[in-house]
Amino acid sequence: MKNPFNKIKITFIALLVLGITLSSFRKENQYSGNENLTKNIQPFTNVIISDTTKKDPETGLIIDENLYMVKAQCTGCHSTKLIMANHFTRDGWKQKIRWMQANHNLWELGDTEKQVLDYLEKNYAPVQMVSRRAPLKDIQWYDLKLK
Repeated sequence: MKNPFNKIKITFIALLVLGITLSSFRKENQYSGNENLTKNIQPFTNVIISDTTKKDPETGLIIDENLYMVKAQCTGCHSTKLIMANHFTRDGWKQKIRWMQANHNLWELGDTEKQVLDYLEKNYAPVQMVSRRAPLKDIQWYDLKLK
């Protein structure tokens, strides 16, 4: 009686050889560099990220007249991903600044604090998430008649 695993082994090896053979026929430039991959993906990701919001290519932050001040004051100590991951009110951002000053030796922002807070309040305020649609109103229900 023959071993049933021999057929499985032979099938697996045949598929592996077929896959290796077919992969050798792909185009050379198809995935040769990141620029080709990025070029193909970029338009799609822009649609996913936002329709109208312009993002700074260096930091990923929303472009605004006060962006330069946020870059100057914030990115020396932490990544902009930390900013993008949080959404606070103006008072919440101010409390975070005070916490960083008390615990992480953040310098006094002086007159630039208003510009930083204006930027953060405008672009990274709390976002209300809609998880369900609004309840239906003034519905005229009908009787479902079963036969």
